Amino acid sequence: MNHIQGNSNKPSWTPLSAIALACLMLSGCANVQPIPLSEQVMLEQQQLDTQRIQHNVEPITGPLTLDDALARALKYNLDRRAKMMEEALAMGQLDISKFDMLPKVMAQAGYSWRDRMRYTHSSPYPSEEPGTSSSTTTDRIHNTYDLGLTWSLLDVGLGYYGSQQQANRFMIASEKRRKAMHLLMQDVRTAYWRAASAQLLKADVKKTIELAEEALVDSRKAGLERVRNPLEPLRFQRQLLENLRLLESIEQELSSSQVDLAVLINAPLNAPIQIATTELKNIGEAVVQVPVEKLEELALQNNADLREQHLNARIAREETRRTMLRLFPNISFNYGTKYDTDRYMLSNNWNEAGVQVSFNLMNLFTADTQMKLAQAGVALADQRRVATQAAVLSQVHLARLQVVNARSQFDRANAIYATDVQISEVMRNRQMVQAQSKLDVVTTDTAAILSLLRRYQALAQVQVAENRLVATLGIEPQIGSTSELSLKELTEQVGSNKASWIELSKDNKAAPGDATSGAKK
Repeated sequence: MNHIQGNSNKPSWTPLSAIALACLMLSGCANVQPIPLSEQVMLEQQQLDTQRIQHNVEPITGPLTLDDALARALKYNLDRRAKMMEEALAMGQLDISKFDMLPKVMAQAGYSWRDRMRYTHSSPYPSEEPGTSSSTTTDRIHNTYDLGLTWSLLDVGLGYYGSQQQANRFMIASEKRRKAMHLLMQDVRTAYWRAASAQLLKADVKKTIELAEEALVDSRKAGLERVRNPLEPLRFQRQLLENLRLLESIEQELSSSQVDLAVLINAPLNAPIQIATTELKNIGEAVVQVPVEKLEELALQNNADLREQHLNARIAREETRRTMLRLFPNISFNYGTKYDTDRYMLSNNWNEAGVQVSFNLMNLFTADTQMKLAQAGVALADQRRVATQAAVLSQVHLARLQVVNARSQFDRANAIYATDVQISEVMRNRQMVQAQSKLDVVTTDTAAILSLLRRYQALAQVQVAENRLVATLGIEPQIGSTSELSLKELTEQVGSNKASWIELSKDNKAAPGDATSGAKK
């Protein structure tokens, strides 16, 4: 006994030191206070973010075409980058979920300390009274080391179905990226034609406003001289002011077009964008010649929203299998090697293995409720898929009607513009020989400007309507990885990959996947 006591070691620290350390840590946790953002921190972060916004973005060196704008949006748009990162994150989560099926390998190390030796009394059989002798079997200070492997069949099954669900979530992220790409291309087309009309109309609007201002000044002078009926100059001024209001509203409407386009293609907001001179052309007749049945077939196969609902139904069914799996008993295997520095042990290192069967008895009472909940989730997913399918079919018909109506509106706007241009030329010629007043010239010029603006708007609506039909059908441009392709290569691919309405109008069916390979990341 004396030998045991003599070999005991004193700890290098006292209980008071441990208490003081614990109190210090608790006081530190209690003193956590909110730290407001300083102006310096905000400024530094803003500078870093500004650099990241324009990182690896090629500057615009010449007139911007529509294909250039679309390629720049696909490659540099910040929201699209975020969608691509969400897809990459989903892919990473899929890779992580696969590890759930692997065994768990745990490494542990421990330190045990007592301020006194653990002595115990014992009594000889069959006595129940403690004896007078005492002994110990545990060192007062000792370390433990453990390296063990545990493998649970239930965890393997749950991990497998969880990986299947995560794989479907990754595909859902891909479908959301596809949908975001279609919306982005719609917005780029609208902003591009607004910027083009603003560039073309800017000089004419400014010139007409100056002419209206001159006529307004002349009318007010004539009114002060009272050489005419007082009502005539007032009516004249009223019409001029109305034209000025209309011209200024056009100017204000077009003033933000450059900013909208710059945001979509991630160009500097303070740098003007020169739009390439583009011949105004309507889309071909082939788009309206595609049979509606063919359009419905393509949409049911490739529409991003419908494919997402199919994937959600898969996830719901996998959740049913996970629920069923949880109801079964669990079998777990474990194997480990251990080491203990306790001097009282005859064998300080040893290996051990075991098999354990466990079963949650509450599953006997809750199994029916759990299965009903899982089946309700499947029924909900199926109902959402059915509702989405009906919505997609209606979108196909509406999108096709919008294409037809937009083409009709463009033809009408084009005819009105041609007529207003002729009227404006006649009025200007008559005004040059002083056979027409400035008011008439301002009025006809304003009408011509407004007609040209509506012509551009109608053209944008034609392209947006076609792109909306393409998005509903789920047809994507056949382009490579936007992160690997150069801007020039991406622009060429965007320009050469248009929706082939002529091919779709044929009776033979396209091979599966031909129209839906899509834009890669």
